[in-house]
Amino acid sequence: MSKKDEGAKKAVAEDAPDQHWKLQVFYLCFYGFMTQIRPGESFITPYLLGPDKNFTEVEVTNAITPVLTYSYTAVLVPIFLLTDYLRYKPVLLLQSLSHISIWLLLILGTSVLAMQLMEFFYGITMAARIAYSSYIFSLVAPSRYQRMASYSRSSVLMGVFASSVLGQLCVTLGNVPFLTLNYVSLGFMSFGLILTLFLERPKRSLFFNRAEPACNGAAPAELDKMAKAGGEGTWRWRDAVLCRMLREVGTATKQPQLRLWSLWWVFNSAGYYLILYYVQILWNKIYPAREDRRVYNGGVDAASTLLGAVASFAAGYMKIRWTLWSELVIGAVTAFQAGLLLLMNTTANIWLCYAAYVLFRGSYQFLVPIAIFRIATSLSKELCALVFGVNTFFATVLKTIITIIVADKRGLGLSVHPQFYMYFGYFTLLAVAYLLAAVGVGIRHSRNKQPAELAFSKELHQPAADVPAKEKSPEAGTVQA
Repeated sequence: MSKKDEGAKKAVAEDAPDQHWKLQVFYLCFYGFMTQIRPGESFITPYLLGPDKNFTEVEVTNAITPVLTYSYTAVLVPIFLLTDYLRYKPVLLLQSLSHISIWLLLILGTSVLAMQLMEFFYGITMAARIAYSSYIFSLVAPSRYQRMASYSRSSVLMGVFASSVLGQLCVTLGNVPFLTLNYVSLGFMSFGLILTLFLERPKRSLFFNRAEPACNGAAPAELDKMAKAGGEGTWRWRDAVLCRMLREVGTATKQPQLRLWSLWWVFNSAGYYLILYYVQILWNKIYPAREDRRVYNGGVDAASTLLGAVASFAAGYMKIRWTLWSELVIGAVTAFQAGLLLLMNTTANIWLCYAAYVLFRGSYQFLVPIAIFRIATSLSKELCALVFGVNTFFATVLKTIITIIVADKRGLGLSVHPQFYMYFGYFTLLAVAYLLAAVGVGIRHSRNKQPAELAFSKELHQPAADVPAKEKSPEAGTVQA
């Protein structure tokens, strides 16, 4: 009887912390959903170009919007490091305060400088997303990472979808002015700040604040092994670990698949986000709506988010030989995106432009989970996080260089249509490079296959007396496989 009591007590003790992490994950997902409710976000460009603010298209295209890219580039690395060192919550608080600053400036600001400051805070909120996406890993055991990451990402996508739908319904059916939508967004962001205050600050994080390797019976992580080899000095240890991890990343890039998908992440995501930044200006150019209720940006954002979620889900079930077909798949999708960009830029039909944009976003989101899987398969979770951080940094630097050359008034200062022709050329060049690489992979594969088939054919036509000698070679039976 006493053994039963002990077993019951043990079950209760194990169940309590289990329920605690479940509550934490639920709250974090709820937080992720609520902080995406910004119904005015889909209508920022028509709001700036409309009678409320009355900025010119040149000011929005060449003076205001480029600041977002510059800000994101400037704060990405510091926030990436501070997120881990400060254990997530302070950076999430910074993100909430930046969101509030964005909407206050949108409502109260009247000058180009105020809008540039608004874009600066927007860059901070984008860089701080890493705090939310990595926070969940501090709450659960490694065996639950994949499932919990899908929950947190799904909650964000559902929040974006709900926000876009809400904004579109308010504008189209409720005839709500853009200014009122911005007040509503400010209210939700203030509520998000309150939610942030109740987030629990984790005691451990991925790089700087490690748990004891032996705790919970877990195997030592890659970083723990490096820490033991690096000595006991706190700051020296951290510096040594980061340097060693960067060297490990350099070594890992020798793997063809990791190098290919990392390059895709850098080059394609840079172009993708530039399209997202400037597409509202293109829509306003194609269809300068005289009435707010005839602007359908929210509906398009909702449709593209939904298609992106479906495409991401479908990609998880795609079973092909990626070492052979990766270049071809990337090249075909990138060529498709280039065609969509050309269609978006040349059509005078706003609905056709909307549809092309939805397909453009969906095709990118289709490749994202594949890229994550191909990069993560051969790396520890610490190196995986660092590789994604490095890839994002290089993509941001490339995006900044393109912005300076193409969009900034100190560069070419192109209007939106010439910009999209440049982006079309950029994606076309990428598609050609990927497809040529696919041809090279196909040629190498066929050359490697032919000697194997020839050896197998010779083996079939050998005299029977020679067969036992050949059977001693283990490779003879595995060539065809």
